Amino acid sequence: MIDIVIRSIRARAINVPLEYPIRTASGTVHTSPLVLIDLETDAGITGCAYIFAYIPPALQPLAHAVSSLGELLIGQPLAPVDLSMMLEKRLRLIGNQGLLRMASSGLDMAAWDALAKINEVPLTVLLGGKPRPIRSYDSHAMDGRELAIERARRSANMDFSAIKTKVGYDTLDEDLQVVSAIRAETGLNVMVDYNQSLTVPEAIRRSRALDEQGVIWIEEPTLQQDYDGYRRIGEAIRSPIQMGENWCGIDEMHKALEAGAAPLAMVDIMKIGGVTGWLAASGLAQARGIPLSSHLFQEFSAHMLAVTPSCDWLERMDIAGPIIEPTLTFADGHAHIGDLPGAGLIWREEEISRYLA
Repeated sequence: MIDIVIRSIRARAINVPLEYPIRTASGTVHTSPLVLIDLETDAGITGCAYIFAYIPPALQPLAHAVSSLGELLIGQPLAPVDLSMMLEKRLRLIGNQGLLRMASSGLDMAAWDALAKINEVPLTVLLGGKPRPIRSYDSHAMDGRELAIERARRSANMDFSAIKTKVGYDTLDEDLQVVSAIRAETGLNVMVDYNQSLTVPEAIRRSRALDEQGVIWIEEPTLQQDYDGYRRIGEAIRSPIQMGENWCGIDEMHKALEAGAAPLAMVDIMKIGGVTGWLAASGLAQARGIPLSSHLFQEFSAHMLAVTPSCDWLERMDIAGPIIEPTLTFADGHAHIGDLPGAGLIWREEEISRYLA
């Protein structure tokens, strides 16, 4: 068999408008700064992925990191696991963290997308599964009571059974008002997300009050690296604690799970190590019987959850919606993958040209 070789890597920085700013207790994301990755092979097939810079000042450095690391892949066979191990080794001295981790994960995603396209199958089929509906929730921001209700009604009309709302208002009473109003006005189940904004004692105080609201989970109530704090919060309340979106690689996930930090796990494919990293994370979660959910990147995440034994929830937050075709669809509270080869990313080039940074 002749090896298929990577011929070029293109990274484009764009800054996309959001329908609603992503307000959190730790800061606001006003736009969606993305790096689009195109990995071209000598078979004429291009793998695609995007990664999220969070803040505009990180956008150009992240695009440069993708381009620079991508140069190491040019001329290499299209073997995503081997490529991931190669990058891990090359980054060992500096550490595969931060922007470098995000960039290498994006390259891994694009390589897997290309491989699935070459085999003319959806990514989940390449990984040994099959497209199936994935239970999903609609993810909202720290919107205040009135907008929270308005957005929740829209989600209910789209047949979602659950939403996530960000909390951490100035007072506990405001947190409770938003959650209770959503439940009363729509009947939807609710997850809440503090985005690491509370001290451990305050997290325990607020979470005990939220216990009475019957929330599905309480996400990132305190600093994500404070595993002992998470354990203490979990022991003091009834609601499950969710964490993991900020694990940078499976080593951090392993440490958190070993510490008993949370009964639920949520991985971000860009931070955990791309498709290759997710597969390892899935094994860690399965070994401990921990339900695994996704953070952002709904197109790739749907494929990954379809082959995750402890699959729990897909987060729908459409940060790339304006610049990709809606090939991942949502109905009846589930994401539906479809049968397109790869992860199903199709760029809207005319829109991309409007938002180049």
